[in-house]
Amino acid sequence: MFKASITIDGRHIGPEYQPYIIAELSGNHKGSLSQALAMIDAAAASGVDAIKIQTYTANTITLQHDGPEFRINGGLWKGRTLFDLYEEAHTPWEWHKSLFEHAKKQNVTLFSSPFDLKAIELLESCECPAYKISSFEINDIGLIMAAAKTGKPIVMSTGLATLAEIEEAVEAVANAGGTQLALLHCISGYPTPIEDCNLKTVADLCQRFNFPIGLSDHTTDILASVTSVALGASIIEKHFTLDKTDGGVDAAFSLEPDEFGLLKKETQRAHSALGYAGYDIKPSEAGGRDFRRSVYVADDIRKGELFTASNVRSVRPGLGLHTRYLPQIIGQKSSQDIAFGSPMKEEYLSVPLLKRDPS
Repeated sequence: MFKASITIDGRHIGPEYQPYIIAELSGNHKGSLSQALAMIDAAAASGVDAIKIQTYTANTITLQHDGPEFRINGGLWKGRTLFDLYEEAHTPWEWHKSLFEHAKKQNVTLFSSPFDLKAIELLESCECPAYKISSFEINDIGLIMAAAKTGKPIVMSTGLATLAEIEEAVEAVANAGGTQLALLHCISGYPTPIEDCNLKTVADLCQRFNFPIGLSDHTTDILASVTSVALGASIIEKHFTLDKTDGGVDAAFSLEPDEFGLLKKETQRAHSALGYAGYDIKPSEAGGRDFRRSVYVADDIRKGELFTASNVRSVRPGLGLHTRYLPQIIGQKSSQDIAFGSPMKEEYLSVPLLKRDPS
């Protein structure tokens, strides 16, 4: 049975907690360890909850083949072979120990997406606190089960997967003994047009599964991420870059440090705005009921004079009789002289009201 909330490196993640913000470094380090370390520094400074890397080599993720099925036909990487793209984008395995140690010094969580069983072995040696299954690997049942068998929390992206495939992957985690799982709604378009986001899927996944749901966001700004929080997202993953213009492989749909800071701030504000379902008076409304409408005397009235639509009216403030009684008031005789601007009281009436107080 999966837990309703998960914990990564001591941080609780679920609907009742502030959104968990993940900065995906991917290949934006451009093959430079010093840049990768600088990215960790900048991401940590921006306030993210976690930084994620990817653990693969070109040889472990694809074949060095230039056949048409191994070549990308459109989009950001049009014309490139899978092998060449992954050779450029991969995070060298010999960096991993340094990256994990550096993140620890910066007091920020680092975890990774493994793409094969040896990658899991490497990450276990680095004490990786959680595992991310990427959208393109959600159909690799053996990989999912191997990651789940570590006992670490599993975060899975759902891009390109049918509902049946998502359910199969969830079952694989359960069958391997996993108890901490989160799913990220994802559109695997790079970048993703805003009209393709289908964020209502976040709310649908929240209804279908009793564990944290989030968004892996490949749009070019923060709108989809902030909106998803209002629909139930507990986790937001966005690609991170130091500079969108530096030619990083994923830079076109990545956020810079200041944008990540804004993402953190606005998703927290969105979560705070959700509050709870209720109809009690909030602190900021205190005293406001006194300025709602009620029945007031709109002209000087003499004893015995009839109340009319002209001399008694529904106006602000709210210190007179409730407006629901106005039809009972009009046509009655006044029991006394009443000054203009007086709140209407039952004692001014010649006939008692038939009281009704809906709660």
